[in-house]
Amino acid sequence: MPARTSSPIPSALEQLGSPTDPLASSDVADLRPFLILVADPRDARGLRYPALALLCAAVSAVLTGARSLIAVSEWITDVPQHVLGVLGFAADPLTGLRPVPHAATVRRLLQRVDGDALDAAISAYLQARTPPPSIEPEAEKGPVRRVIAVDGKVVRGSRTRAAAAIQLLAAMDHHGVVLAQRQVASNSNEIPSFAPLLDGLELENTVMTADALHTQHDHGAYLTSRGAHCVAVVKKNHPGLYAQVRKLPWRDIPLGHRTRDHAHHRDEIRRLKTAAFAHIDCPGARKKVARPVR
Repeated sequence: MPARTSSPIPSALEQLGSPTDPLASSDVADLRPFLILVADPRDARGLRYPALALLCAAVSAVLTGARSLIAVSEWITDVPQHVLGVLGFAADPLTGLRPVPHAATVRRLLQRVDGDALDAAISAYLQARTPPPSIEPEAEKGPVRRVIAVDGKVVRGSRTRAAAAIQLLAAMDHHGVVLAQRQVASNSNEIPSFAPLLDGLELENTVMTADALHTQHDHGAYLTSRGAHCVAVVKKNHPGLYAQVRKLPWRDIPLGHRTRDHAHHRDEIRRLKTAAFAHIDCPGARKKVARPVR
């Protein structure tokens, strides 16, 4: 299935909140303890700039709008001395000034660093910043289940004459925070990346959503083993399961919910019906099946 184009970098700034909002120390999760776990791929001999400082600077540059390696290097060159100190750059013992790395130094590190390890570090940081699900006082039924959506994106601008565009598979909560991200192999698709993407996340009592591509028997068994719930989309690319769901007596089931929206340049009417069942061949499918009608 085709993946959607990735969102522009400024959307990351929206996850961090408004710069004018008051920020308490309890609301801050320091990025450095997470990035320090990313291995430095460079030879230890002759290193002048620590990888942690370079990675912190690169992340800061991207969050302020840098969209290329040149822009990242320019941002590092232009920041004040005290910011370089916060990022981890050491001062020269003779001049007291903090030298900035050459653009080639930044480029070589970012080209060689383990992308999956960097994704894992950033994802762990975002999870540390994400508050737990709130409790609904009117219901008083305990914590609200966390909802995580898995979706694929194509990195905008990554396609070249010699290489196909980079495709990423991401897990995102319904507050817009990306919890995990993984690059899809160029000779494969999203399916083999599903379980590795979620391995580092806490899924107990979580509700997972994904498109019809991920309505796979192995995916269902994996989520069930992790204690997660799943809202699976069944389409004709799974003919056996689709036939089982289609044969349920939908005409005799009362309408439970109806919505009308405008999305994707069209009007969408969705009708939701639910039915109990005991014979659907899908892991963890024991109680209900819902039928949205577009």
